[in-house]
Amino acid sequence: QVHLGESGGGLAHVGGSLKLSCVVSGTISSIAIMGWYRQAPGKQREFVAHTTRGNNIRIAESVRGRFTISRDAAKNMVELQMNTLEPEDTALYYCYATVATTNYDYVPYWGQGTQVTVSS
Repeated sequence: QVHLGESGGGLAHVGGSLKLSCVVSGTISSIAIMGWYRQAPGKQREFVAHTTRGNNIRIAESVRGRFTISRDAAKNMVELQMNTLEPEDTALYYCYATVATTNYDYVPYWGQGTQVTVSS
């Protein structure tokens, strides 16, 4: 059993900041990728950012330069620091991780989502 616990969502004004955190718990042998997707009303779920166990980082063009992602492997935790927030950042943000359990196959797991709302 694997659980992704998300926190840090909330309300921010344009130009403000929020930090999202995600902790993976349960039966874990290894975690390869940890990151974030988001989905706004009426839109497709889109990639935001991720980091790998090799410390490679990928950030979506739409948030590059404003968002940063970091990982604490020892704590099975990933954080998304969101700065200079825009109304277009309003969405339900989902943590995801590829996790190997007892069979050592990496499979994706998703959090239930944390709401980020940006208003003027």
